[in-house]
Amino acid sequence: MPPLPRVLLHTRTAGFRHDSIPAGIEALRQLATAAGLELTATEDPDAFSEQNLAGYRAVVFLSTTGEVLTDDGRKALESFHATGGGFLGIHSAAGTEYDWPYYGTLLGARFRSHPAPQPAVVTVLDRTHPATAHLPEQWAWDDEWYDFRSNPRDAGVRVLASVDESRYQGGLMGSDHPLVWCQEPRDGGRSFYTSLGHHIAAYADPDFRQHLAGALHWVCETAS
Repeated sequence: MPPLPRVLLHTRTAGFRHDSIPAGIEALRQLATAAGLELTATEDPDAFSEQNLAGYRAVVFLSTTGEVLTDDGRKALESFHATGGGFLGIHSAAGTEYDWPYYGTLLGARFRSHPAPQPAVVTVLDRTHPATAHLPEQWAWDDEWYDFRSNPRDAGVRVLASVDESRYQGGLMGSDHPLVWCQEPRDGGRSFYTSLGHHIAAYADPDFRQHLAGALHWVCETAS
């Protein structure tokens, strides 16, 4: 029997640490198993070497914060993605590696701030993607609604979902406020980012779990 495709899940934090990380690890482990993937969770930056990453189909950053890689690890992740490896960023992955330009390109936008967690309505703009196909066009959800330093549309991403700032307090991006997007470069692997996933309860929610499952499948699908 051939070995299962492998996914490396990174949860190291060098700043704020979300208490939902353990729930996220367990949810992603279950989703990976159901998809026929082998998931390895780590907070060791030494796991990011070209030799080690060569054995993986995709890398997931789950609620990472701050500088979580070494210089060698950054080079290894850049090479991994440039040669076809997939990347999935979840929630505060956007608040990670601010001083590394390539990571900003990989992600599409960087975290700026957020108001207090509160209910709002997610507008699903693209229901053809496996991460959003199961969702209603208007999805009631409670989360930290991230504002970004730039609109990811400026980076040419495919926006899948946005939030209606008129339905909550404290949004700073205006009428166009992307939350979830993906990129499929001409060269290199796919990348996907969802800003959702602050609460522990999110990782037990069937709709959110399917959102993550679809994103994970998509970034793994064409990775070399």
